[in-house]
Amino acid sequence: MIARTAVAQDDVTGDGTTSMVLIIGELLKRAEGYLNEGVHPRVMVDGFELAKKAALKFLDGYKQKVDVADRECLLSVAKTSVRTKLKEAMADQVADIVTDACMAVKQEGEVLDLNMVEIMYMRHKVGQETRLIKGLVLDHGARHPDMKKHCEDCFILTCNISFEYEKSEVNSGFMYSSAEHREELVAAERKWTDDRVQQVIDLKRKVCGDDPDKNFIVINQKGVDPISLDMFQKAGIVALRRAKKRNMERLILACGGTAVNTCEELCPEILGKAGKVYEHFLGEEKYTFVEDVANSKSCTILIKGQNDHTIAMIRDAARDGLRAVKNAMEDESVVPGAGAFEVALHRHLEEVKKTVEGRKKLGVAAFAEAMLVIPKTIADNAGHDVQESLISVQDEQEKGTNAGFDALSGQAVDPMLHGIYDNTIVKRQILHSAPVIASQLLLVDEVIRAGRNMRQRG
Repeated sequence: MIARTAVAQDDVTGDGTTSMVLIIGELLKRAEGYLNEGVHPRVMVDGFELAKKAALKFLDGYKQKVDVADRECLLSVAKTSVRTKLKEAMADQVADIVTDACMAVKQEGEVLDLNMVEIMYMRHKVGQETRLIKGLVLDHGARHPDMKKHCEDCFILTCNISFEYEKSEVNSGFMYSSAEHREELVAAERKWTDDRVQQVIDLKRKVCGDDPDKNFIVINQKGVDPISLDMFQKAGIVALRRAKKRNMERLILACGGTAVNTCEELCPEILGKAGKVYEHFLGEEKYTFVEDVANSKSCTILIKGQNDHTIAMIRDAARDGLRAVKNAMEDESVVPGAGAFEVALHRHLEEVKKTVEGRKKLGVAAFAEAMLVIPKTIADNAGHDVQESLISVQDEQEKGTNAGFDALSGQAVDPMLHGIYDNTIVKRQILHSAPVIASQLLLVDEVIRAGRNMRQRG
């Protein structure tokens, strides 16, 4: 159950799985002490429920509003998430990339769609070569060997038109009396495809004229046969075929223009623009980069690494960083990190406990103590004295500050001054789920006992 809850936490928020497991375990540990003294599990569960409601209400008052256009704040959120997974220098580089990626694809008044951020990887060079491309990286290139490998000032035609000879789906036959007659029949069949290619060539001549510095790129979702490729090449057009449907949607967002399905729609208004289109060879693999686009509402994070392990680490960190920035944009709020929220919540629940009557206050007390597992774990992992570190943070908060624990210096610091922020949705999800799972585990014995009693009566 705990493992499934951690997976659900990752699916919903993209972060906080470790905190979820720690808090559930600590809730059970604190409850065990009271259970050994004869306290009934139901009493603890009722106390957990009271504490959960108080904690969620406290969270709403504790969170800090942020401006979604403030890059520095979003960058701090990304760094807080990514630095737990990578070394500092690499983490800061990835945080910069994911922040710029989210800000690039965010459209006013719409939900941020992370599908518009493509994550590609190459087993090439080192992780420091990882970069953000405000455009696209296609995992294939032009199929004609003589087409240009590097183009600048490009018009982009995004289309879903077949430029290949297709056999008739109807059973039919043609009779001819001579070789010349046969050639005429073949040419007539071929003319239908050639006319389509010629319409694209005419559009290229219309928008580019005789200017050698302007280029025309055709990115087609369907096929382009060798004869059509040869016609495109002779006209100075770079043609890519069999592009993925996902990339076609992203091309429109990145380069502008409109995707067309018929040659009748061809006109200069449907074309997109890109400053640079070039091929990159990596061994036998070929990639096409579309950069300097007119409308960067779609982008690509290109991850490089010397081995699969490095690539996987950077990819996972980039994914978590994207989710962290997205959460901050959607919540329009953050929570001071470094354990500051958990220590403040512990202080608040201690006050709440005084207002609770009866044995339910034991559950509230257990919940409050369980919250301290986060700053304790931070101090322990950093190699500092746990109790001394916790006391220093509590003392600072008694003075009225939002103090948290600095893992480097071992001192209490203001996380907001150091740019240490957590996502509001991550904290809310933990406060919702952790006590529920702990309560279910505590009540297992009670459920089993009830089942046995019912069988005995039957």
